[in-house]
Amino acid sequence: MTEETNAPQLYLTTPLGASAETLGPLLADVLDRFPVACLRIPGNGTEEDLGRIADLVREIAHARDVAVVIEDHVQLALRHGLDGVHLTKGARKLRDARKDLGADAIIGAFCGNSRHEGINAAEAGADYVSFGPVGKTALGQGETAEIDLFSWWSEMIEVPVVAEGALTPELIEAFSPVSDFIALGPEIWSAEDPVAALAALWR
Repeated sequence: MTEETNAPQLYLTTPLGASAETLGPLLADVLDRFPVACLRIPGNGTEEDLGRIADLVREIAHARDVAVVIEDHVQLALRHGLDGVHLTKGARKLRDARKDLGADAIIGAFCGNSRHEGINAAEAGADYVSFGPVGKTALGQGETAEIDLFSWWSEMIEVPVVAEGALTPELIEAFSPVSDFIALGPEIWSAEDPVAALAALWR
């Protein structure tokens, strides 16, 4: 899949709650083995902890020409030299984030399974829009972003689209033709061997 010209790029979220001591070697190993386009840091945690993780991830990722965004925290992105933010509530605050971060920053927006919210984010200047979860999950209200949404988006909208949430090898294969990025995170970090888990998913 990853050898095809029009194949989606790999987008990773870092493990939630990981210590810097654990995360550093693991992340370096993953980035050395796989062609990751972007890393996303979850926004949960204290300012001090998130700052420490941001510095670690930035150092490892930027040494390998990989972009780094953090969920929602615009000021942390600025303070720690990250490439941008991933807004978890769609288009809300997107224009404000652009004003604070500047034209060159990466600003993405998670829009659930809402085409309307995705269009709002695109019109507000998002660099990418993500929809999900695409797989079945008990989290949230249990609603999924269907492949028809991605098919429509890839045909009608130029802003890149990211598929994420409860992905399996079968779903990755199905969504790859209509996605610009495939976002993985919990699918691999919960495994005993994250590198092996990613290899099994990203074939």
